[in-house]
Amino acid sequence: MAGAIGRATLGSHDVSPNAWPEEWTVRTDPEIVLANVDCREGFRALVADSVDVVVTSPPYNLGIKYGSYDDTGDREGYLSWIEQVAEDVKGRLKPDGSFFLNVGSSPSNPWGPFEVITRLRSHFELQNVIHWVKSIYVENESYGTKTALNVGHYKPINSERFVNDTHEYIFHLTRSGSVPLRRLAIGVPYKDKGNVARWKEGGSGVRCRGNSWYIPYRTIQSRDSERPHPASFPSGIAEMCLKLHGLDKGHLLVVDPFMGIGNTALACRGLGTRCIGFEIDPEYHATSLRLLRAE
Repeated sequence: MAGAIGRATLGSHDVSPNAWPEEWTVRTDPEIVLANVDCREGFRALVADSVDVVVTSPPYNLGIKYGSYDDTGDREGYLSWIEQVAEDVKGRLKPDGSFFLNVGSSPSNPWGPFEVITRLRSHFELQNVIHWVKSIYVENESYGTKTALNVGHYKPINSERFVNDTHEYIFHLTRSGSVPLRRLAIGVPYKDKGNVARWKEGGSGVRCRGNSWYIPYRTIQSRDSERPHPASFPSGIAEMCLKLHGLDKGHLLVVDPFMGIGNTALACRGLGTRCIGFEIDPEYHATSLRLLRAE
């Protein structure tokens, strides 16, 4: 459903100081707005210091074959562009907001995520570095038992130089470096119940998960219809990030400037938060609307 809304609103939250163009406005429900627009243009329509959380995964500049975006551009040009987007984020993020940036690499270009985060150092504090584990093999002989667990999905490579790449980075950036988090909102049970009494946070029965998150992709029946995007992240990543930031900090406004096929919006719908998503590719934008409506 599309229509002119003048000053864009999500619930009672005014998000635009100017007119919000009619062609941007496609709602899947009253509190989720997905716009087929370049993110830099989209950010200009948002009020300063109005966004609680940004969760996103931009193009990686690894030559990935997207629908309409060219991922093979000049490296310096790419890094300058990412820095400009980060400046847009900083201008709209609340002083106590969180910016979760997912960046991956390739075995032949492992410096990519570090180049990106170094470029953003003058704009943000790097508060946490999270490792998104996509596949893992665990062989455990502790506590008198022997178990083996092999879970997850990854893209195998045929190489004599490199091991399979089974993880990506999630950089947690803030304006101050001291934003309080809800660590136990994504906590895990203690393995040794004796620790419950020994630790200050033990009364809840869970401990801090730490910075290694195993989040697999959801099993699908058809990639063409359910995941027609070469580099989407699972909605579980956005869900974990939002819970860690704190769902109790008011009615959160979440922005994903590279919405892709809508997984951040799916997480926001499930958690009851407001969401604005920008996606420049019309096919991915249409897919995000279809998948959200199907859910």
